[in-house]
Formats: sequence, structure tokens, C-alpha cells
Amino acid sequence: MAVDAGDTAWVLASAALVMIMTPAVGFFYGGMTGKKNAISVLTQSLVILALISVQWMLWGYSLAFGPDHAGIIGGPDWLGLAGVGLDPYPAYSATIPHQAFMIFQAMFAIVTPALIIGCFVGRMKFGAFIVFILLWATLVYDPVAHWVWGVGGWLRSLGALDFAGGTVVHITAGVSALAAALVVGERSESQIGELVPHNVPMVLLGAFLLWFGWFGFNAGSALGAGGLAVSAFVVTNTAAATAALTWIFMGWMQTGKVDPLGGATGAVAGLAAVTPASGFVSPLAAIIIGIVAGILPYYAIQFRIKRRLDDTLDVWACHGIGSTWGVLAAGLFATTAINAAGNNGLFFGNPAQLGIQALAVVVTWIYAFVVTFVILKVIKAVMGLRTSVSEERIGLDIAQYGGEAYN
Repeated sequence: MAVDAGDTAWVLASAALVMIMTPAVGFFYGGMTGKKNAISVLTQSLVILALISVQWMLWGYSLAFGPDHAGIIGGPDWLGLAGVGLDPYPAYSATIPHQAFMIFQAMFAIVTPALIIGCFVGRMKFGAFIVFILLWATLVYDPVAHWVWGVGGWLRSLGALDFAGGTVVHITAGVSALAAALVVGERSESQIGELVPHNVPMVLLGAFLLWFGWFGFNAGSALGAGGLAVSAFVVTNTAAATAALTWIFMGWMQTGKVDPLGGATGAVAGLAAVTPASGFVSPLAAIIIGIVAGILPYYAIQFRIKRRLDDTLDVWACHGIGSTWGVLAAGLFATTAINAAGNNGLFFGNPAQLGIQALAVVVTWIYAFVVTFVILKVIKAVMGLRTSVSEERIGLDIAQYGGEAYN
């Protein structure tokens, strides 16, 4: 098949947009935390970008998208990108070079573990962090990506809908953050739920860049410059806007003040929620998805605080809960009028799709939680996870990352 220049240009541009999301996560989290850990969060984002870029090329892509083995994992056929060339590969990239599809997917594999770092900010040793990210990408992300997106993957074969990563990206990251909060433990010097952002403009910059990059994340997943990309772009923006407004309104009604952090968090929750459904639903459905995404994570944070779980920057509530709703919403609102390659959901005459989506949610929750919990327990036993109390109290910027963010 011939390479289409327009499709290739759009996918490469989308890959660049998704790459921006990893430093955006660093700004978003770095502004939310205290100034003594700002450099550490941004540096961890940089390290993940470099580390998973290499992991994906050497073995990650082959495990996630390589020739199927029993519906569970890809094989070793494409290790080191052997056989992944510049011609289209019809199963994944009918109109673009196979390497273009690979590098687009690499950016997803990179940003996903970056989302997790918000749960243990300021209290994990750098060596333990490196080992965790490598093991997590290999044992959690790559298999789930194969189940959902790989040819022969068992959830894909079952008909599960996940256009751009609700299960693969946001549920795995959010649920893994919950497991990490339990294993790593709470901060030594803070009340559960206490969050004193040191730089609100930095948070908002991160949110704006995430929103911007997310157009590549979702619309780029159409893998072509056509109507489906346009539809995904429109519903992505709609859900983000609606969720941000919902969160701002609820906070305003409760406190009488407009909360910029709430607006930013609501936008990200809306983006996480619409991601799995973005290639299957209409703009009106996106409004409903956004409203609910502005409500459920809002109250999930309150629940998390009451349960004394120190997921410091609420990765579980925003990404885990937000995208759980989004995966289920695909089972409600999906329609083949938007994407003939998808399926109809409950409200379009196919109630079975909701059951398939629910199964995908349950399986992803269980697998991501259990494997992450085990990975962290093993690291804790072998090399230790936590920084010392003294390092935590002076901040990781000085203790491990070379100096202060501000003089």
C-alpha cells in the first residue's frame, strides 16, 4: 500500500503534540507540589521521556504490538524495531509508515508512567524510581496495550472500545497510583489531603499544554487526516471545557470563590474521560461525559481523603475514576454513525457493548493494581522505596536533584 503524505504528516504532528504532554505533566504536578520538589517532578518527567523512548524501541513496542501470543502479549519478533520499517503495515498503519505508527504509540507509552509520579511526589528514591518505571512499563503498560490495541489481543478481539487510551493509559496509571499510595505510604510531614501549591501559574501552564497536546492524543488516534480526526478533536475539546466548567461551578457554589486549580483539574479529568470514547461519540454525548467527569473525580478526592490515602496529587481520582467513567460511557454513547469501525452502545441499540466495556474496566483495574503492588513490594524489599525522613523534609530538589528551583 502507498504512503499517504497528509496522513503521515498528521500522525507525526500528533506524536509531537503527545510528546509535549510529558513535560506538561511535569509543570502541572510541579506547580501543585511545594517548591522544594519542583525540580524533582520535572526531572522525573524528563527521565521517563528518555528512558521509555529507549525501552519502547528495544522491546516495549514488540511486546505491545508485535505478533500475538495467545491474546496476552506480543512476541519478540520486533525487538530493536527489527522489521518495523518505512512501508505501511496494514494491520496498524495502512496509509502511514510503520515507524510513524510506532513513534506515535511511543509517546503514549512515555506519558502514561509520567502520570503516576504525582501520587508519590517527594518521597521515592531515584534508583527505586528508575527500576519501578522500567518494570511498570514492561509488565503493566505493554501487556494491557496488547490486550486492547494489538492484533489478536483478547480485549480487542472481544470488541472492547478504547479509541485513545482510557484503559491502556488512564486506568492503568490511575489504579497504579492507588497501589503506589498504599505501598509507598503517606508523607511524613503533611495532613492527608493537604495540598499547598507553590506556583498556580505553573499548574495552569501545565493544564493548558495538556489540553493542547491532547488533540494529538485523541484526534491523532484516527491515524489519518480525515473526518474521524475532526470528530475526535471536537469532542475532546467539548468534554474538557464542560468538565472544567462543572468543577469550577461546584467549587464556587461551595466556597463562593473561583478555584483555578479546580478548573485545571476538571479539564484534565474531562480529557481523561473522553479519551476512550473520543472516536465513537457525538459532541452532545461529549457534553454529558464532561459533566459527569467534573463530578465523579471531585467526590472521589473527598472519598480518598476520608480513607487517608496519600495519593498526593490525586492521580487515581482524576485519571482512574475519570477514565473508568469514560470507558463505560463509550458503552453507552458509541455509534457507528461516527465511526463505522466501532460499534453501537446501549443508547444505540446494543446493550452488550456496555457489558464488554465493564469487563475491560474490571480486568484492567485488577491487573494494574495487583502487578503494581507486587512490583513496588519487591523493590521495597530488595532496595527500598522511600527517601529518608530528613531528605523528604528538606525536599528532593536539594537531597537528590542538584539544587533549589528558586534562589
